[in-house]
Amino acid sequence: MSNIREVARLAGVSVATVSRTLRSPERVLPDTRDKVNAAVEQAGYRPNLMAVQFRSRRTGNLVILVPTIANSFFAKVISGAQQAAQLAGYRLLLCDTQGREAIEREFAELVYAHQADGVIQLRAYDPFAAPFPGAALPPIVNACEVIHNGRHPSISLDNRAAAKAMTEHLIELGHRRIGLIKGPKSSPLTRDRVAGYQDALNQAGIEADPALVCHGDFSLKAGDDGAAAMLALPDRPTALFCENDEMAIGALKRIRQSGLRVPEDISLVGFDDIPFAAYCDPPLTTISQPAEAFGQRAVEMLIALIEKKPLAERHVVLPFELTLRQSTARVRQH
Repeated sequence: MSNIREVARLAGVSVATVSRTLRSPERVLPDTRDKVNAAVEQAGYRPNLMAVQFRSRRTGNLVILVPTIANSFFAKVISGAQQAAQLAGYRLLLCDTQGREAIEREFAELVYAHQADGVIQLRAYDPFAAPFPGAALPPIVNACEVIHNGRHPSISLDNRAAAKAMTEHLIELGHRRIGLIKGPKSSPLTRDRVAGYQDALNQAGIEADPALVCHGDFSLKAGDDGAAAMLALPDRPTALFCENDEMAIGALKRIRQSGLRVPEDISLVGFDDIPFAAYCDPPLTTISQPAEAFGQRAVEMLIALIEKKPLAERHVVLPFELTLRQSTARVRQH
């Protein structure tokens, strides 16, 4: 049976370096790490992971709490997180919580059970709000949908400014009746994007019409239903702003079924820039946000907390971009 000394001989490094690579791979140069990993495979060496974890007091596991894995935006966030975790020598435990607090608390408590080292929460809910008796607050980073004035490090987007920029784009095209299909009532994203929409209307001197705002839930069906309600109005909007791309795609289906054309009869915009947005017919004008960077930065911040390293920033705001495609046009004059 092979042992750690055989791995060290094959890799051309010391036993201490092999031990460090297995225990804390992020502290080892990539070339050295690759040599050791190759030697481990060649020798067929299987370290006692429980002993390694006991000595380091770390599991190498990171929990990421995702409201729904069915959402295309979150899929890209997870991809960025997975790449960053793997690069640093950690494993990512994916938990599809369905937005349910009980499930979020259950998986977050894996840290208390020493089955994970920290948590990334992608929803505006603190799974550690109720303190665990006799335990310190575990490492946690809140990303994407963040708690307002939260106590945990966070990574967010200026959703208010982004929604304002999108609404201003429509106003610049001559639109004054701009419909808005909102996200879930409980989401801070919804609140901020509605505020940005209202900011742009107010700045342009356009009176807000409550009939042009309807509730959604970031789903395709919500976009379909919301567009149906908007198109049924006696004075329908000339542009429709959906608070995410999936609702915009659902709205596009309903608009077509109604015999209208995008953008000739009604302009349509979304938010997120999911992969499907560029392949719609017509391609969708949207707000691009760096989904993979959310996951990557969240992992990097969480590992810094786990390893007790200082954070350059506790609250990071990532940039957005107004991505103009073919789903918007100047308002038609009747």
